[in-house]
Amino acid sequence: MLYLKEANMKDLEQEYEFVTNTPENENGFTNPAAGCTKDEFTYKILPGYINAAKGIGLQEGWVPETEFFLWEDNKIVGWFRIRHWLTEKLANGAGHIGYGIRKEFRGKGYASLGLKLTLEKARQMIREDEIYMSVHKDNPASLKVQMKNGAYIHHEDEQEIYTRIKR
Repeated sequence: MLYLKEANMKDLEQEYEFVTNTPENENGFTNPAAGCTKDEFTYKILPGYINAAKGIGLQEGWVPETEFFLWEDNKIVGWFRIRHWLTEKLANGAGHIGYGIRKEFRGKGYASLGLKLTLEKARQMIREDEIYMSVHKDNPASLKVQMKNGAYIHHEDEQEIYTRIKR
């Protein structure tokens, strides 16, 4: 069974393993916690995720964001991030949703199903009329995932394609 679960202390072990083995930046999905120690994750990073979802302790210019892990039964297969609203920089860049699927689970439909579940949550959280996303031009698989979930191409530049999905 596939489901999303918000970052939480109960699943610390699995979340730590997933986060620390996710690259720092892969296809635009950023992970500043890549390679952190268990203590850093336990006492700083994971509590930071939980607080950021509540809008607590945000750095200046940051918006609340919720980290969700995509689980298949008892294993994390992906990571989805929802920003609750957008600054001008986010509206012209990363958008509301970012995601990554662990390499060994790619090409098996997890991103499409995970994005579908994430969009259900995002529609309850965001303020804007559309959900903004972006994708590197060299990542056609991710663009296909977004299009499969109702996205349309809004515009593009040299590196990125910017998509929107009606709320």
